[in-house]
Amino acid sequence: QVHMAESGGGLVQTGGSLRLSCAASGSIEMIDAIDWYRQAPGLQRELVASINKVGRTYYLDSVKGRFTISRDIAKNTAYLQMNSLKPEDTGVYNCAANDGLGFYRGWGQGTQVTVSS
Repeated sequence: QVHMAESGGGLVQTGGSLRLSCAASGSIEMIDAIDWYRQAPGLQRELVASINKVGRTYYLDSVKGRFTISRDIAKNTAYLQMNSLKPEDTGVYNCAANDGLGFYRGWGQGTQVTVSS
């Protein structure tokens, strides 16, 4: 019931930066938090960062200090600023709409992030 659309992925060298965007549409009133996940080939999907309506954030330990999640509620858009990128950050990044009640109401199609060494 919520449509999510990611953009901003690309190919960068180690130490580079990317800014991912996630635009939400549809039943946006259902959204409490926007979560960013990533999945590398052969590995499990992992939660990278999350931000809720009041600005509370969560970060995966391995990205703390390098990634920053933000949200513009008026624009129904969330962002993931990724700095000091490492090859281990390579993967498909998806944003998801978390209703705060234990359910995801929508997932984006994914955007590829590739960090070369």
